[in-house]
Amino acid sequence: MKYADEFRDRAKAEALLIEINRVVGAIAPEKPLAIMEVCGGHTHSIFRYGIEGMLPKAIELVHGPGCPVCVLPMGRIDDCLLVAERPEVIFTTFGDAMRVPGSRGSLLQARGRGADVRMVYSPMDALALARKNPDREVVFFGLGFETTMPSTALTVLQAEREGLKNFSVFCNHITIVPTIKAILDSPGLHIDGFLGPGHVAMVTGIEPYRFIAEHYRRPLVVAGFEPLDILQSLWMVLKQIAEGRCEVENQYDRIVPDGGNTPALQAVAEVYELREFFEWRGLGSIDHSGVRFREGYAGFDAERKFAVPNLRIADPKSCQCGEVLKGAIKPRQCKVFGSMCTPENPLGALMVSSEGACAAYFQYGGGQPTESIAPAKAPTVAS
Repeated sequence: MKYADEFRDRAKAEALLIEINRVVGAIAPEKPLAIMEVCGGHTHSIFRYGIEGMLPKAIELVHGPGCPVCVLPMGRIDDCLLVAERPEVIFTTFGDAMRVPGSRGSLLQARGRGADVRMVYSPMDALALARKNPDREVVFFGLGFETTMPSTALTVLQAEREGLKNFSVFCNHITIVPTIKAILDSPGLHIDGFLGPGHVAMVTGIEPYRFIAEHYRRPLVVAGFEPLDILQSLWMVLKQIAEGRCEVENQYDRIVPDGGNTPALQAVAEVYELREFFEWRGLGSIDHSGVRFREGYAGFDAERKFAVPNLRIADPKSCQCGEVLKGAIKPRQCKVFGSMCTPENPLGALMVSSEGACAAYFQYGGGQPTESIAPAKAPTVAS
């Protein structure tokens, strides 16, 4: 595929690996360097292409919390079920969230019990349903980091312009920066550098991550998702460590503008405000890590419209999603991984999502990449 094969070239990958080994040799760390890839999309690419197995033993990849479906606590899923099971409601959601377990099952199971739960590909799909069903209340399950916040905000602004009263959002949008800070403040957990989330930075730009370099003295490189992106970003992080630098760099500059997406940020600022705190599955409450609708858009807030109780329900004791999300353990170290917790019967959300670390380990757990980095192409001879 044009514009993708260029980022999967074997010869360039081998050259980057030589450089990575050279820089690691210059650092000569006493213990493996822990590099956290924040985004679950990076985790799946790492396993899909077998990148972890290519790296020297002196590098340990740590899987971070950048999977928004994975961090939904059980109580928020139970709140979803209470709304979805109302007879007047059409509850709409992205596919990943359909199977996330709450204490009373998942949205998919609620649909099996008769709730009108429908999968959509965007909040605008939900808005179209509201237009077609003026006698029903259409609720969109808004979730995701800054990547998906703008699309929900723009949909709410469109609903306001049209005067639609039967559309609302159960808002579970979350922010990545307080989460990284919570990880850096975790006692006993040491991260030497970060691969920053490319999709989030596409909206936010790179400025929000400056505190990681300036306050915590850790390098961060915003990374793309192809194999050469990840290898180059790792090399850039290691080069900073070798040179004693701590900076925020942008490897994914073909997609990520340093200043972010101004229209998207304006829509987010207009519609949302920060919550005082938000609960994360396995991580507990993190200050200012979620958003809610401003008072001017309260009519589109499903939490207010349906008096959502904001249930607090503890994860099963056997589930170690929190430790995996913080990078304290690897998925295979969880006591129920692959036995009581599988993609067909998930106990924790990390086994459900397409970006979940446990799902990546389960899918690619044989240690062999499912796709190879492409062989170098011979030069074309002009006729």
